[in-house]
This record gives sequence, structure tokens and C-alpha cells, in this order.
Amino acid sequence: MEFQKDNTFITGRMKSMTYAYKGAIKLITTEHSIMVQFSLGILMTIAGFYFGISKTEWLFQIFAIGLVLSVEGLNTAIEKIADFIHPNYHEKIGFIKDIAAGAVFFAAMTAIAIGLTIYVPLFL
Repeated sequence: MEFQKDNTFITGRMKSMTYAYKGAIKLITTEHSIMVQFSLGILMTIAGFYFGISKTEWLFQIFAIGLVLSVEGLNTAIEKIADFIHPNYHEKIGFIKDIAAGAVFFAAMTAIAIGLTIYVPLFL
């Protein structure tokens, strides 16, 4: 079966959105790190409604959740490609995977800082 690119604006975008949606579902249902991050995002969303955070706080919180999920998804893709290319341990592959995990660390620390900035004052 040969893949034919759809160059029309509407149907091409619809197909792209379908692939993106399928990818998001695969991430959420198969990758444990994404399951954890997605669950934390849901909990933080519930907390936002419970505490009645401001519109600006919602913007930061939504950004933080999206940032972590996006970077975690890219990290997963890098790990899958690396494992496909070189299934056995290799020092350079390990280095690449560590760098990708480091990017997740930065995103997670940013999200934690945002969460603390929003929620700590509500408890003081």
C-alpha cells in the first residue's frame, strides 16, 4: 500500500489532526510516564476548579500541563527511535536519551514552580 499525501487544505488538516489524536491516545494508554503526567494534569485541573484560581493562573497552569505532556511525548519518541536504531545498550544512545530526559526534568521543574506559585499562597 502506497502512502499518498493529501495536499488539499481541509482534508489534509483533518487527516493530520486524526494522526495527532491517535498519537495522543497511544501516549496516554501505553506510556507509563505519560499516564502519570496526564493524571497529575487532571488532578491539578480539579484543584484549579476547587480553589477557584484566576484566569491568569489558569493560563499558567494549562501552559505548564501542556508543556510537560508535550516534552514527555517528545522524550518518548526519541527513546523509541533510539531503541529501534540500536536495541542494545550503547553509550552514545544512552547520552541522547539522558539529554531528552533532562528536557522533561526542566519542563517538570517549571510546572512545579508554577504550581507552587499558584497553590502555596492558598494554604498560607
